Amino acid sequence: MPHVITQSCCSDGSCVYACPVNCIHPTPDEPEFATAEMLYIDPVACVDCGACVTACPVGAISHDSKLTPQQLPFVALNAAYYPQREGKLPPTSKLAPVLEAPKVFPRKGHPLTVAIVGSGPAAMYAADELLTQKGVQVNVFEKLPTPYGLVRAGVAPDHQSTKRVTRLFDRIAAQPGFRFFLNVEVGSHLTHEELMAHHHAVLYAVGAPTDRRLDIEGMDLPGTGTATEVVAWYNGHPDFASLPVDLGHDRAVIVGNGNVALDVARILTTDPDVLARTDISEAALAALRASRITEVVVAARRGPAQSAFTLPELIGLTSTCEVVLSAEDHDAVIRALGTTQDPLTRNKLQVLSKLGDASAPVTRPRIRLAYHLTPTRVAGAARAEAVEFTRTGTDEVVRIDAGLVLSSIGYRGKPIPGLPFDEERAVVPNDGGRVVDPRTGERVRGSYVAGWIKRGPTGFIGTNKSCAAQTVRNLVDDYNAGVLRDPAARPAALDKLVRDRRPGVLDAAGWHAIDAAEVARGGADRPRAKFLTVAEMLAAAANAPAPPLGRRILAGLRR
Repeated sequence: MPHVITQSCCSDGSCVYACPVNCIHPTPDEPEFATAEMLYIDPVACVDCGACVTACPVGAISHDSKLTPQQLPFVALNAAYYPQREGKLPPTSKLAPVLEAPKVFPRKGHPLTVAIVGSGPAAMYAADELLTQKGVQVNVFEKLPTPYGLVRAGVAPDHQSTKRVTRLFDRIAAQPGFRFFLNVEVGSHLTHEELMAHHHAVLYAVGAPTDRRLDIEGMDLPGTGTATEVVAWYNGHPDFASLPVDLGHDRAVIVGNGNVALDVARILTTDPDVLARTDISEAALAALRASRITEVVVAARRGPAQSAFTLPELIGLTSTCEVVLSAEDHDAVIRALGTTQDPLTRNKLQVLSKLGDASAPVTRPRIRLAYHLTPTRVAGAARAEAVEFTRTGTDEVVRIDAGLVLSSIGYRGKPIPGLPFDEERAVVPNDGGRVVDPRTGERVRGSYVAGWIKRGPTGFIGTNKSCAAQTVRNLVDDYNAGVLRDPAARPAALDKLVRDRRPGVLDAAGWHAIDAAEVARGGADRPRAKFLTVAEMLAAAANAPAPPLGRRILAGLRR
């Protein structure tokens, strides 16, 4: 197997289209693509050309001779995908089918102009798809002074390779026709109706920014919170940089066992000297250096076969951290192995079956995976002291002492002012990205969604590429069919409106100044040292160079 896809896979499919022999699957046109945990290279069909390595935006593909010891399990994982699909793959003698970008037929005097709200992966992939056509104008609105959403504030700091996708986003933002309006909150500084007056369409890619809450007694005590808040804290998100995370106790419990739970457990048990070489928040690093935590328990209601984390994440975790199971949970893994037929689940169970014994002495901070535990309450007088569970399906009470209790049971979208909202699914009702009014079944003219606010919190960074492409295709079809009204306001009026409402608005130059300052602060040992407050970011942005004289004169003429 000349090339191997590893844990960092973001599933955006760029490697699929670069491969000259169609040996990377599932492809975006195959049903499994939407739910696949990663992509896989066929070891027999790969011709060792290296095209996929160049195309991958996160550096997830390596030659088999260059794999680290931690990456070696991915050799077998890539190969294992293919025997079960014998006879089902398309021929490996041609390129995978590539959907052509939607062709825009511009109207005289009114080139397609789209506002995108949000600047995470779904937003940037949507902008990229739109800007394949000349003359299209894309204005991206982001409430923070810094762009790229969960790639900046949600990806764990020790997964720097995954964050490389921001290089792709920087290239997208540098294309003609792209403009950033950073530090501007739609719904506060600008309304949906005002955006519609200046654009043919408004596309919301705002993600699912809130947590699903664990509704049990005691989850409002000091010492409780959510895993996603802690992720934002150690990533330096300005809204969470001062979050009180108390690490002065021996044990933490995380309820839920998805990838976010494993991320938090790993960060809480990783040597701070290792984290000091990442872009982790300085405040979080200081707290972790003083931490007394020796064990993080990741507790799940269901059994090992139903583990919510992905196999790549589990492999990555066990290669870098001490992960253990109780004797009872070891037995549950062995029982599940005897009855489970699904190959992916069996692979997870085989990794779990090799974990250490929780009864062994604790020699360094460790992670314990625990199963069949249904939380009933957080115990404590003035603060969290323990979590009480019942053994799932029984009345047996299990108490786990802990000074930090976090829930990690999923994300949830928020209503968008001016648009309908499905409270049960926590998404904007839509048909292929076109917003739909559920009361009438009619489309909401000019309104579109992409990413988690469209489909719910599923998939990975790259999954947003095909999701955004579908939305953009429908948006362009509507423009070409004359469904979208031309903007009522002149182009220059948007800039004046934004600056009147939000004098602190930043453009790409402001972001580049923040970026450069953070990288400089990181020095030789760290990729960057993030600013933790909006005020610090704006101060750094104030040092952005003024545009060249010619651009200033042209801007004045446009006004």
